[in-house]
Amino acid sequence: MHILLIHQAFAALDEPGGTRHHEMARYLAHQGHQVSIITSPVSYLTGEDQKKKKYEEDMDGLIHIYRTYTYPALHKSFVHRIFSFTSFMISSFFRAVTIKKVDLIWGTTPPIFQSFTAWLVSRLKRVPFLLEVRDLWPEFAIAVGILQNPLLIRLSLWLERFLYRHADRIVVNSPGFVEHVKGRGGRKISVIPNGSDIALIGIENQRKARSELGWPEKFSVLYAGAHGMSNDLEIILKAAELLKNIIDISIIFLGDGKEKPGLISLADKMALPNVMFLDPIPKKLISKSLAAADACIAILKPIEMYKTTYPNKVFDYMAARKPIILAIDGVIRDVVEDAGCGIYCPPGDPARLSEAIMFLYNNQEKAKDMGMQGRKFLEKHFDRKTIANQLFQLFEEMVMKNG
Repeated sequence: MHILLIHQAFAALDEPGGTRHHEMARYLAHQGHQVSIITSPVSYLTGEDQKKKKYEEDMDGLIHIYRTYTYPALHKSFVHRIFSFTSFMISSFFRAVTIKKVDLIWGTTPPIFQSFTAWLVSRLKRVPFLLEVRDLWPEFAIAVGILQNPLLIRLSLWLERFLYRHADRIVVNSPGFVEHVKGRGGRKISVIPNGSDIALIGIENQRKARSELGWPEKFSVLYAGAHGMSNDLEIILKAAELLKNIIDISIIFLGDGKEKPGLISLADKMALPNVMFLDPIPKKLISKSLAAADACIAILKPIEMYKTTYPNKVFDYMAARKPIILAIDGVIRDVVEDAGCGIYCPPGDPARLSEAIMFLYNNQEKAKDMGMQGRKFLEKHFDRKTIANQLFQLFEEMVMKNG
């Protein structure tokens, strides 16, 4: 079986960003299948040129990564992002049509525009089109205020409905997405959630990890991930301000994104001695940073639509046995509370966030127990290997049905 994935924001294990697709591709390659990936040479997380070769191979040649032209200005403004998305949509099409003997096209959103390319290529090659919905774009972009132009909103909503209606199968990574996708014409929907690779997120010695990373020997609370508008990281800074007299607590931001320079500037103005900002690291190195932490934060803006999400970072935190401070309501709150692996606090409330940090600081044995419970729950329900097998079975079913 030969699967073609078109994904502008694809990140390999040696790059910063979400590596779900590389992990899935490696699982498929282990089963003897070929995966071709068309992606951008520009990091979706940092906006930097990855300086990769245009053609790469992985897993003894069973994974082929093609990097095609993308307008390199992702983080300048929303207009520049549209140019970036459009350029990749066009260049990926021309690259995709040259790839031979493909059995299935795998499209993923966001960005949503690349999925139109995936649909078009699938029809030209007369193979099934699987649409993976990782984010309810454009609704999230509209809700957070990123997408405001009426014409672009109408076009994006039309494209969303078109893709839902024309996909041969749809995969959503959160049960909270199902109703939305059905309501816009989606059919044959499977829930294959995010999870974590328990082999990739190992369990390392905390003291050794801190020493190697140069972290202070304090109760360390980590936020790891994108620094974007949706992430509401200013709330963490406000919580840090409430805790700045507690000298044994350190709050660490790991990652990158459009809002990071502004957050660093704000932290300087607030004169926060308990805050550190660290550069993004490849996913294959994240285990050490998670090991160094005592607790981890997952946070989004207090927007109703975000109650539908299953953020990747929550599962990585669980894999690393870290208690979670969860400032996101909805379906992911159900997971954390069912697992008994963290504390929920209302989104947008720095006082409650600071109280959650203090609770874990004052109850460190309880915090460790929460982390252990999270790991056990993840191994049972959200192990990436099990999830990859579910996706593989869906691919097989689609290809066999196509004859």
